[in-house]
Amino acid sequence: MKKYSFMLLSLLLLLSMFLAACGSSKNGSNTSADGNTNKNNATNTKQEETKKEADPVKLRVFSTFGGTDVAREAFQQAIDEFTAANPNVTVENDTMSANDDGFRTKVNTDMTSGNEPDLLFYFIGADADGFVDAGKVVPLNEILDADADWKNGFAPSALGFAKQPDGNIYAAPLTGFYEGLFVNKKIFADNGLELPTDWDKLTTAVKTLSAKGIIPLSVPFDQSHYMIEYTVLSALGPESQNKGLKDDVDPNWEKAYSAMKELYDLGAFPKDAATIDLSMSGNYFSEGLAAMTIEGSWAIGGWSEETRNNATVIPFPQVPGGAGSGNNVVGGFGSGFYISKAAYDNAAKKDSVVALMKHLTSPASIQKIASANGGTPAADVQLDGLPQVALDGFAMAAKADSINSPVDSKVAPETFSELRANVQQVVTGKKTPAQAIESAKKVEDANKK
Repeated sequence: MKKYSFMLLSLLLLLSMFLAACGSSKNGSNTSADGNTNKNNATNTKQEETKKEADPVKLRVFSTFGGTDVAREAFQQAIDEFTAANPNVTVENDTMSANDDGFRTKVNTDMTSGNEPDLLFYFIGADADGFVDAGKVVPLNEILDADADWKNGFAPSALGFAKQPDGNIYAAPLTGFYEGLFVNKKIFADNGLELPTDWDKLTTAVKTLSAKGIIPLSVPFDQSHYMIEYTVLSALGPESQNKGLKDDVDPNWEKAYSAMKELYDLGAFPKDAATIDLSMSGNYFSEGLAAMTIEGSWAIGGWSEETRNNATVIPFPQVPGGAGSGNNVVGGFGSGFYISKAAYDNAAKKDSVVALMKHLTSPASIQKIASANGGTPAADVQLDGLPQVALDGFAMAAKADSINSPVDSKVAPETFSELRANVQQVVTGKKTPAQAIESAKKVEDANKK
């Protein structure tokens, strides 16, 4: 009997061990001596093998973070971080300088010829209407809604500026900007001049400085983007500026060009303004040869340390008789990253291109790039080490009566080219302001057809 009981007990013990082993196998809870589960070990190994064996992906990113752009290295660093974390992905960093108007031509050609980049950093607004309307890029609304952490990383105002007229967001913002009248305070103080906060003070400064052989206002005629943007905003005011050249033309358009001619007649511009570009114009200010320039926040990083330390920035004053307040600022979030539909529809590229866009617009990347170019960050991040002139720019924008996207986002690119071409014609007396606006209006109407 004892022998039978012992055998029964042994059988029960073996059976319980067998059942325990089965249950352990089913629950995946077999634990090794070091406390790690066999299943987890297998899973980790499988994930590592999958990562190592992931199919190679090649992406092309086109942006204006090239040439002498002050954020060029920060942008490349952000790309390098992504490829280090994703070794199967190769990124071609295709760039052109924003000061080279050829980049617009390149983008338009690529987008219409089937050679679109997988990820495109470009303007938001009228410049993008063509390829947005043609369905060449994908709306980001669903991608944003599906990733709350990424979406909530953006400042709400940044996403608001990124909306196209159809209400969709096609471009993920990175850094914003402000434009203004940058002034070398030392030159003004040395010549007993007040900051040009109104038109009389501006023209007084122009006459005084010109008589002493100092360039009062360094801007080029061909690449006269920022001078046009501010004189138009100052003359038209925000509401009319926002309409561009649609429908009836506001007569204040002519006042903007008349103001530029008045400044020219007073000797405001460099003698070679007809032949220099934005880079050379910026050099005059950076080298202390010019007392003022009209530029964007991105220009600060390219100036000499002495000029940065002596500079401040203010809104362009009200054009005489204009509808602006003298405290209207050009700024916002005018550029962002677009994903091409071709890349999004490509199963081999889709996940990688979305991941790259999210990385480049993460708060960490935004902080690096905004710290480099002094732009307004599209995320709530702390920017360290910025010069006082950049902080003055943020304060100017915070105190402005309005923040307005530039007029080149309100008209067709061809129209803005015509507006630029007419600057030299008007200031030298070859065209009247009325003729300049009439020709631009014809170009705008032709682009509506």
